[in-house]
Amino acid sequence: MKLTQYQVDAFATRAFEGNPAAVCPLERWLDDDLLQAIAEENNLSETAFFVPTENGFDLRWFTPTREVDLCGHATLAAAHVIFESIGHDEPVITFDSRSGPLFVRRAGEALQLDFPACPPTPRDIPDLLVRGLGAQPLEVLAGDDYVVVFDSEATIRTLSPDQALLGQLDRRGVIVTAPGDEVDFVSRFFAPKLGIPEDPVTGSAHCQLAPYWADRLGKERLSARQVSRRGGNLGCEVVGDRVRLAGGAVTVMVAEVAL
Repeated sequence: MKLTQYQVDAFATRAFEGNPAAVCPLERWLDDDLLQAIAEENNLSETAFFVPTENGFDLRWFTPTREVDLCGHATLAAAHVIFESIGHDEPVITFDSRSGPLFVRRAGEALQLDFPACPPTPRDIPDLLVRGLGAQPLEVLAGDDYVVVFDSEATIRTLSPDQALLGQLDRRGVIVTAPGDEVDFVSRFFAPKLGIPEDPVTGSAHCQLAPYWADRLGKERLSARQVSRRGGNLGCEVVGDRVRLAGGAVTVMVAEVAL
């Protein structure tokens, strides 16, 4: 068996920026162990697999070590492949996933994700988190991840966390965030538990960040940048219990997987 696989830079306007994801279209679901093995072989933060259905597509995401419930950049990458390479002619793609229905629509030259909002809630600051980040935050909230708020973009950029300590925490990962110098807010995302020391651009993190910053800044539409080494820009909009995330995508590789 041979499968066509695409590598797409998501939340990017050109190759080699944003967050790379592998996208593997399937006619039917393969064994989970095989899907995990493909993701491990790719060794990217996420590999997306999708299967067509009557109403759209079933979508799943795998890191090199496990399946996850939600991934923004790999969803953007999958939608890019469906629109640009498979020739989907409907204005909106509907995905069924472990996080419920997800929607992607064209938004000018970008694509817009429509995801469930996941507002984080305040909590006490764990000592292990402070030691892991090597810096004292202003406040800490928690949702799927810890959301750790600092005072400035400069602080976010200079953090050099202890991955072993962060991997001992009781959440999926750690998001650090602060007001941006040129955008509404900036962030970075660390997920050593998932085999991802630092993710370049993380859509699912912004399902937690956008509600927090919308409430703090008193605005529904926000500009964001994830300030990893590769970096990437996102447009965020909070609409009720949904978050809309806009960004570009670029195909950088088409390969054949021999099984």
